[in-house]
Amino acid sequence: MTVDRIEPLDKRRSKVFIDGDFAFVLYNGEIRHYNIETGGELAEPVYREILYSVICKRAREKSLYLLKCSGRTESEVRRKLKSGFYPETAITEAIDFLKQYHYLDDREYARNYVELYGNRKSRTELITSLMKKGIDKRTVEEFCNELQADSSGQITNLLKKRRYDPGCTDKKERQKHVAYLMRKGFSYEEIRNAMGTFGEEDYMI
Repeated sequence: MTVDRIEPLDKRRSKVFIDGDFAFVLYNGEIRHYNIETGGELAEPVYREILYSVICKRAREKSLYLLKCSGRTESEVRRKLKSGFYPETAITEAIDFLKQYHYLDDREYARNYVELYGNRKSRTELITSLMKKGIDKRTVEEFCNELQADSSGQITNLLKKRRYDPGCTDKKERQKHVAYLMRKGFSYEEIRNAMGTFGEEDYMI
């Protein structure tokens, strides 16, 4: 295995490229420790030691730190590790480790997210947010369909936060509230039912 080049990443670390491809990032002290030099040869056993004993271990530690800070989906952990220049082998090994010990569970994440935000976000918002986090649509819809709070309760909570008062709100203000709720993903009919019975012209946006 030939070391093509060593490219500084910052003051302490460098990227190592082997046989034409990016291999991993090492601290400069580690590069000296393993006698890695541009144009030099890296024995297969040494490469495997670096990959599995250093890089994979570091990826596991990094992923545990990420989850300690806040809950994350598999996709989010993958993106974070990739942005940290961990090779795919190390990322996959870290993800498998997290799943093995139940530190990473997209279904549980989706369930908790829906329970936490179910009364504050519309069904459309919940689905959009979770899919952006990398959770598959089928799983997202499963938990959104199990959501206990109905749309009327969600809309009521949002209107309270906006200080909506049907007795003191004119037509123009009501239209603003309706437009806001529709942008949140609620249907016209859901909004009408939650806000109460006004004349049809009061809902025109």
